[in-house]
Amino acid sequence: MTASGWERFATEADVGVRGWGTTRGEAFAQVTLGLFALLVAPDEVRVTEHREVRAQADVPERLLAAWVDECLYVHEIEGFVARSVEMTVCTDTLAHGVLHGEPLDPERHRLGAGVRGTVSQGLNVEILDGVHEARIVVNM
Repeated sequence: MTASGWERFATEADVGVRGWGTTRGEAFAQVTLGLFALLVAPDEVRVTEHREVRAQADVPERLLAAWVDECLYVHEIEGFVARSVEMTVCTDTLAHGVLHGEPLDPERHRLGAGVRGTVSQGLNVEILDGVHEARIVVNM
């Protein structure tokens, strides 16, 4: 396994994304990259603009859901797609970071699945053998 990365996992009706890294922030960033890969092919996204994203919650699992929902908001409302994610703060209750990417261009970006939001039953934030891991299930 690499130091950081993401992968999809199967669920009954929805799609799960698992991210991992050496810090919780890296795990959140990887989940976000996996989420954006559901929306548009990452290799088609150029980095021309940046969007700041911030989320708060009372526990890490709800923070992950709030963070992902804020990133989805940037995608849906601003029409923005990300190629990379830089987390500047990621505690138990606060996540702040920057999405690096560009506005969605339907002529150049192959659109993937539409993501409606997170599913509360699939949330998990933990450390396994020294590796930070975050899991989320999204409703398609």
